[in-house]
Amino acid sequence: MAAKNQTLEQFINYLRYERHFSPYTARCYGADLRQYAEFLNGDAPGQQQQPATIAQEQPQDTGETGNGHTRLDNRLRGADAMVVRGFLTHLDGFGYSPATTARKIATLRSFYKWLLKRGTVQTNPMLLIRTPKQTKRLPKAIAVEQVEKLLSAPDNRDTLGARDRAILETLYSTGVRVSELVELNRNDLDQVGQTLNIRGKGKKERIVPLGSHAIAAIRHYLTLLEPDQRFAALREQSMSDPALPLFVNKNGGRLSTRSVRRKLDKYLLACGLDSTISPHTLRHSFATHLLDNGADLRSVQELLGHQSLSTTQIYTHLSSMRLRTAYDEAHPRAV
Repeated sequence: MAAKNQTLEQFINYLRYERHFSPYTARCYGADLRQYAEFLNGDAPGQQQQPATIAQEQPQDTGETGNGHTRLDNRLRGADAMVVRGFLTHLDGFGYSPATTARKIATLRSFYKWLLKRGTVQTNPMLLIRTPKQTKRLPKAIAVEQVEKLLSAPDNRDTLGARDRAILETLYSTGVRVSELVELNRNDLDQVGQTLNIRGKGKKERIVPLGSHAIAAIRHYLTLLEPDQRFAALREQSMSDPALPLFVNKNGGRLSTRSVRRKLDKYLLACGLDSTISPHTLRHSFATHLLDNGADLRSVQELLGHQSLSTTQIYTHLSSMRLRTAYDEAHPRAV
C-alpha cells in the first residue's frame, strides 16, 4: 500500500497508547494489516483474483468515494468470513508457520473487534474463523556451562565490552525480555537493593533481583562509562534527564533490540556456540535452571512477568525431560 490508511493508523495508535502494546508488537500487527489491505485492494504479491465479495464492485469504484471514505475503508467494512478465508488461503502460498498464521488471525480478530466497538462495522467476520491448531514447542535452553562461556566472551576492559558483558549477565540473571532490557533507565537500577524495576507487557511493572555477578558487571560498566570521553554528553544529561538509558549505544543513545541481537551473534561466533541462540534463549535458560534447582513455579512466574501460570508451566516439561535424561544416563537399570 503506497499511502497510509487513516483507519489502520488509528488502530495501531490504539494498540500502542491504549492497549500499551510494545512498539515491536504494534509493528507486527501493522505489517499484518497492511498485507490484508493489499489483498483487499487486489494488489497483493501473487494474488490471482479479487475476493469474491469485493470483486463485484463496480470498476469505477476507485480512490475516494462520495462520503469521504477510501475504497479500502469500504472493503474493510464489507469484508465477510468468506473474504477472510480467501485471505487465509492466499497466505498458504507463502509457507508461513502455523504460529505466524495464528498471529495474523489474532491481528484481524483485534482489528474487527475494535471496528465493531467503534460502530464502524455491524458484524464481526472473525467470529466464524477458527485459529489453526499449533504444535506446542518446548522453549530452548542451553546448559550452564554454555551460558558461562558466553558471558565471559566480551572483553570488559573496554567500556563497550563491559557494557556487553553487563547486558548478557542481566539477561541471564533476571530473565527479562530483550525489549524490557533496552527500555531500562539508569534510575530503574537499585544498586543498594540489587534490583531492577522492569516495565513489562501492558506497562505492568515488576521488581526483579540481580545476582552478584550481574550487579558487579553493571557497576564495572558504569565505572568505565563515567570517565569515557566518548560519552561525555551523558554526564550533563544525567543531571536533568531521569529517563537516561542504562545501556547505551556507541553514540550515547538507547540501544535497540536489534543491536542487542547483533552483539549476541558476535559473541556466539567467537565462542563457537549455536548461532540460533537468541536473547530469548537466555530467558528460557534462566527459567529452566531455576526450576532445575528447586525454585517454585509461582516465583518463576512472577520473575518472568507471566500473567498466566500456564505460560510458565511449559518450563516444567523441559525440566522433567532433563531429569529423565539424567536418570537414563545414571541409573544402572534405567534402560
